[in-house]
Amino acid sequence: MQFNCVHFLQNKTILVTGATGFLAKVFVEKILRVQPNVNKLYLVVRASDNEAAKKRLRTEAFEKDLFKVLRENLGDEKLNTLLSEKVVPVAGDIAMDHLGMKDSKLRECIQQEIDIVVNVAATTNFDERYDVSLGINTFGALNVLNFAKKCVKAQLLLHVSTAYVCGEKPGLLPEKPFIMEEIRNENGLQLDINLERKLMKQRLKELNEQDCSEEDITLSMKKFGMERAKLHGWPNTYVFTKSMGEMLLGNHKENLPLVIIRPTMITSTLSEPFPGWIEGLRTVDSVIIAYGKGVLKCFLVDVNSVCDMIPADMVANAMITAAATHAGGSNVHMVYQVGSSNQNPITYGEIREILFCFFTKNSLRSRNGSLITVTKMKLIPTMALFSLYMTLRYKLPLQLLKLVDIIKYKNKNRKIDSVMRLVKLYEPYVLFKGIFDDRNTKNLCTNKKEEESKNSETLMFDFDPKVINWRNYLINVHIPGLITHVLKK
Repeated sequence: MQFNCVHFLQNKTILVTGATGFLAKVFVEKILRVQPNVNKLYLVVRASDNEAAKKRLRTEAFEKDLFKVLRENLGDEKLNTLLSEKVVPVAGDIAMDHLGMKDSKLRECIQQEIDIVVNVAATTNFDERYDVSLGINTFGALNVLNFAKKCVKAQLLLHVSTAYVCGEKPGLLPEKPFIMEEIRNENGLQLDINLERKLMKQRLKELNEQDCSEEDITLSMKKFGMERAKLHGWPNTYVFTKSMGEMLLGNHKENLPLVIIRPTMITSTLSEPFPGWIEGLRTVDSVIIAYGKGVLKCFLVDVNSVCDMIPADMVANAMITAAATHAGGSNVHMVYQVGSSNQNPITYGEIREILFCFFTKNSLRSRNGSLITVTKMKLIPTMALFSLYMTLRYKLPLQLLKLVDIIKYKNKNRKIDSVMRLVKLYEPYVLFKGIFDDRNTKNLCTNKKEEESKNSETLMFDFDPKVINWRNYLINVHIPGLITHVLKK
């Protein structure tokens, strides 16, 4: 057990999957910034070959603003030298055997060198095609485990999941692994993961035999994934397939130390490498931007429900600390729920007030350059009431418009349909009544702080949610970050 994370990372060889993803990049940047004497980082990305993987990493990771602090500290030449010496781009795909690595010599070399395997690769679309989601989130996780077992020096597999594998359960949600044999739906139906794969293949075969178009196959497989998730008690394909991935890891890990990180909604960086870095619209951010643009005037939300968010740099710090703590341990199967609802909760009602305050003082501009005025968002606590409100407020008046201006009608109807789609996808989260128990994470953080203060080290790996001032973070860090790094690009 080693709490000095900087020392732990020295001379380590680490394999990271999903390396062009938001969280993986924050994780990789942190390692390179605090420990340039890491031995090697093998970064697995989907690409046709290793040269294409190198190009993808350069354009989608190292040339991004995220790496500007490293660039400023080292200068372009030294940063390029560091990357060429320490980073090995690997073309691969976790949905395939051997992680899709075609270069057998490189694969064997990696399996001789790797100390830590970090699996961040995932498809995070709530309603992804069932075949795609099973391939990556469920059996892809098993492929990573099987690869890690072949790494002769492997000390740990660190797997990034999501806190929402809990489904829609209310109350305090335990920080413990799944036991597959105990998973039954409310009718007593036991979950059989191999049967799920068999049913998926069967459905895909039927669709291909019917000569369906690719578009129809995609729609059908998306619908099938949602049906299977809901049958077994999960709200969508994403969290259902991530849950099954965790179950397979637990059942097949054997003696390999396994740490599962379950973050809640990951938001922009709190402080490192600088405050407010984010990429893409993530969960609650779609609502924030739609509101700021004046498009979203009402939403399905219980004002008293807690919005569990956690900044990306805190998740990366928890990942590194957990790896340093458990690498090489015996009988390790730890779960860490990394979030804020238990120790530092903020409700959707409070967020509404903060958003109104921000966009009143910092109005966005419309396409013609005029300032967009926002009103306080109307929050409606049940789906039935929300549907009724949308019908009375928008759908009925729209029928009159249909009679006089069919083009305007189609445009407005499309906007209403997009709001309803957004609401249906987010319903399980905005009405969520669970609080994530995080005692393992809290103990990990407390032990880390004690170790750092004992050694008079600066706090380099903080992930204590209690330090976040939500109002200050949202107004001065997160929303400006969204506008700078997402909206303006």
